[in-house]
Amino acid sequence: MKDVSIIGVDLAKQVFQLHGATAEGEVVFRKKLSRKQFLTFMQSQSGCIIAMEACATAHHWARTLSAIGHEVRLIAPKFVKPYVKSQKNDMADAEAIAEAGSRPTMRFVEVKTPEQQGLGMIFRLRDLLVGQRTQMINALRGHLAEFGLVAGKGRENVDKLRTVLEPGAGSDDLPAVVRHMAQLCFDQIDDLSQRITELDTQIAAASKRSRFSARLQKMPGIGPITAMALAAFAPPMESFRQGRDFSAWLGLVPRQHSSGGKQRLGRTSKSGQRDIRRLLIIGAMAVISGTKIRPPAESSWLGRMLARKPRMLAAIALANKMARMLWAMITKNEEFRGGPLMAN
Repeated sequence: MKDVSIIGVDLAKQVFQLHGATAEGEVVFRKKLSRKQFLTFMQSQSGCIIAMEACATAHHWARTLSAIGHEVRLIAPKFVKPYVKSQKNDMADAEAIAEAGSRPTMRFVEVKTPEQQGLGMIFRLRDLLVGQRTQMINALRGHLAEFGLVAGKGRENVDKLRTVLEPGAGSDDLPAVVRHMAQLCFDQIDDLSQRITELDTQIAAASKRSRFSARLQKMPGIGPITAMALAAFAPPMESFRQGRDFSAWLGLVPRQHSSGGKQRLGRTSKSGQRDIRRLLIIGAMAVISGTKIRPPAESSWLGRMLARKPRMLAAIALANKMARMLWAMITKNEEFRGGPLMAN
């Protein structure tokens, strides 16, 4: 058998498809293996390049295969798709992964550590609980509105509904079943709020343990959650040549439709890490909201931006600026110097 240079692996829960090829691209084998057979087979192979899509379980397998002497390359699925020749199936996908992994100009995904994935799990679970709490609050508002009890949006208005449902508050004519169901909603909201608070405590503790988190939080608009999201989801900042590359990775730059030497820029690409991008935009909006109390100098960058652009567009531009500054603070081990957000 010819020497295998690269193995493309189409991951799944139980059945894995493998495509082995030489350095010249000649097919050596195509195999379909079970989960148990996969690890045994990979242990029998001499060290080579293993290419996989960066999907569920990919980081676990990347760490496992690296430990037995293979060089693992994780590829974003959108970069693999152009190499699928015809019909989509597991065999064609594995071949496309091997082909994409052998390209010298291909961009690869950094393998995450278990600690990074643990932080990401905290973040994702908090996001899920916040969404469930919002869903429960909206359901409660909708049901009580059917009985003429109307409250505004937001968690801060839940206590107003509690007050209205108290005895002697003008809602004594409500059926008992309505009160009982409303109490179930209140209990669920309180339970979710308690769990979210516990996760916030864990996030704050994890943020304090980070070597650069406290320094990042000195920037306006950056809090413990954003700092933890950077630690959990961002690759090492040294993998980006400059701050613009990090901003582009986040999807905070305009999408290009340029051709024939003419530059055409569209809306933001939104092609990168959505959690960090969303948090940076939220932080930028908080900074802009603060300008109502302390307006920036008209000659400053932010002052000029707010004078001629809508607030949301200014927030995205500010988030872009914040991303570049974060890259500089981490890679150059610098402190936030106070004025750059408002500087020229």
